Amino acid sequence: MSTGVDYNRLMSNKLPGNTPRPRRSDATRALILAAARERFAADGYERATIRAIADDAGVDPALVMRYYANKAGLFAAAVDLDLRLQNIPTLPRGAQGAALVQHFLERWEGDDILQALLRTAATNENAAERLRIVFARQIAPMVERLSGDAKNSLYRAGLIASQALGFALCRYILRLPPVVSLRHQEVVKWLAPTMEAYLYNPRPGDRSSVTGRGS
Repeated sequence: MSTGVDYNRLMSNKLPGNTPRPRRSDATRALILAAARERFAADGYERATIRAIADDAGVDPALVMRYYANKAGLFAAAVDLDLRLQNIPTLPRGAQGAALVQHFLERWEGDDILQALLRTAATNENAAERLRIVFARQIAPMVERLSGDAKNSLYRAGLIASQALGFALCRYILRLPPVVSLRHQEVVKWLAPTMEAYLYNPRPGDRSSVTGRGS
């Protein structure tokens, strides 16, 4: 499989006389992680192997094991994701939901490892744990920032995650034809009102009002 990573260029730093310059551990780790991301994205967690990843990176499999202990440890390091939620601006009501949907669309379609993580999380606890970490560290704080509702931010974040992950599962993993066929602007129009409701609507039974940062 061609991984698309120019490992020859990365490994071409030679001493005179064709003697390889000693590798720095951080450079070697970078090679391994680059190979792992592409292999996990292409093959999924179950089919990807330490040996295949080591071959892609041009290193001995024992070195991968020394750095990451096992495939689960390598996967956790390779999918240390940044959803870039800080890039979502604080907007008035009526515009915030659309901005959320557009951002998630761009992230899903711009990073194959996100799709690999989703594909794997349904059957692998390590992948599921990575998604839970992303939820706790990235989505929940973003929702609190946008909604201004610290009390209910975890509930709101959970519902927003269910919408984003459920749509991604149907569009990119299961590839349901009606969902795949939707254009970006159609997806935004369909999902934006739901995202708005999850951000701002009062929680059932909660009498406190939510105004939202951008209102």
